Amino acid sequence: MTAEAGRGYAKGRAKRREILDQAMAMFGEAGYRGASLRVIATRCGISHPGLLHHFPTKESLLLAVLEHRDDVDGEWLALDTAKGVDHLRRLADLAALNATRRGIVELFSVVAAEATSADHPAHAHFVRRYRTSVANTERAYREARDEGALRAGIDPSAAGRQLIALMDGLQVQWLLGDGETDMAGVLRAHVRAQLTVDF
Repeated sequence: MTAEAGRGYAKGRAKRREILDQAMAMFGEAGYRGASLRVIATRCGISHPGLLHHFPTKESLLLAVLEHRDDVDGEWLALDTAKGVDHLRRLADLAALNATRRGIVELFSVVAAEATSADHPAHAHFVRRYRTSVANTERAYREARDEGALRAGIDPSAAGRQLIALMDGLQVQWLLGDGETDMAGVLRAHVRAQLTVDF
């Protein structure tokens, strides 16, 4: 690859990242149905056809935004490799991280609610995401039980589903309360009461 081609490739990646960032903000502000590709293009300083060069449809842009968010969170938290109590601790860390990025929390909350409709382009994404999140959290509770760290009477399946529901409910409270809800603190207190070890 020539130096010129390398610069062009880097410039294209930077523009793609800018589009994702602006789309994330717009989807969070207006939801998927209310967001405009033309407005996103304008915010990025490119034409509408220029945006379509990177993302040919609104649906492809939304899915890229959602996948990008999941990839970044997954790498930051290493949730695929964390086990038992460590996995649960990292979920509380994720809540603390989310408290620093309102736009991403808005995006998730708005689009997740819209995506309950079967004809929404992100419906399948969120079905998979919730299935995976609940399964991973249930597994973490089972591992905590196997480590001897889970209090007697705590059912890993119910606890996993409840923790994911608590995380999402706290996000809505945090958004509506203008950041007053301590999402990470509430999550840590909830999990701490279920464990026999420091959390």
